[in-house]
Amino acid sequence: MRERDPRRLLSRRREVRARVQIIETPSGVQAPDGSVTTRQVAAVTMRRSELEPIWNAEYLERLARTYWSFLTRVSLGILRVLYKPDSRDIVVFTRPLTLLSFHAPEYDVEPGRGVVTWHIKRGLLVAPMGRGKGFLRLTVERVPPAAGDSGRYVNLVVSSEVANFYPTIGGWGWFARIGHWLYRQTQLRIHVIVTNAFLRSLARLDLAPSVVGALRQQAAEARAEGDEETAERAEAVADEEEQRVA
Repeated sequence: MRERDPRRLLSRRREVRARVQIIETPSGVQAPDGSVTTRQVAAVTMRRSELEPIWNAEYLERLARTYWSFLTRVSLGILRVLYKPDSRDIVVFTRPLTLLSFHAPEYDVEPGRGVVTWHIKRGLLVAPMGRGKGFLRLTVERVPPAAGDSGRYVNLVVSSEVANFYPTIGGWGWFARIGHWLYRQTQLRIHVIVTNAFLRSLARLDLAPSVVGALRQQAAEARAEGDEETAERAEAVADEEEQRVA
């Protein structure tokens, strides 16, 4: 039996900056009209000193981008997310194989809660009656501390929800009963596995870079080099993105 290298174990422990526990939820609920809603939930515990600096609108934007980059990474680059000002498209390598198309994200930030929602537009995985309906939503909520809590750690509930989704594979008419069984055994299972893997990956707190932050840095560097035109252009785009997140 191969012995474990203690240095690798120590390195892995250092990478983990939060504790994540998946909370069991129903794998999927089907409505009479054929739409499906599924929600995966995780309890996250982390040091307050780790959370406070990132608990802001930019953090929510980074969490959203981390979700999409995780999808690309776990699919070995087969699935990619194409960004447009008014949409997010999940494609197989490139267009026209668009599996899902979403409207631009909507952000809702409150003192103890952050929500980002992508409304579904269309896509190969969306049945005709489901176009323009349903949404994908990520939610982060702070749990109030219990009595006697030292305050060193903070608890969060992170959830991923797909609601009012009409899967193409679910079919309609006489095929619907067979189609929804196929959906539960294939697409839904894959979705739950991938989403839970994403939630577990949050233990490292390794979030994707912020577009707003990157643009601000680009503006600062351009201004330092005397390129005021590029700096103003980068700041204008950053302001536009920041308004979307705020």
